[in-house]
Amino acid sequence: MKRLELKQFELWLKGAVAAAISGGAGGVLTGLAAVGIDPQHFNLQAGMSATLRIAAAAALINAVIGVAAYLQKSPLPND
Repeated sequence: MKRLELKQFELWLKGAVAAAISGGAGGVLTGLAAVGIDPQHFNLQAGMSATLRIAAAAALINAVIGVAAYLQKSPLPND
């Protein structure tokens, strides 16, 4: 019986990690889209630092949102 519970937890954990990765990847793309929206402040030559900061912030925010959405659909597994 314990093995089944461990397997359920592993599947749940993999889902949470996948949600974080998916959200983070979307955030990076969102951050890089800032280059097209405001190229004077966010570009890959002069403003690389600002571009990377906004991409990292968007990735973190989207990862948290992805995990929260996953938890809404799949709360912690039962004991």
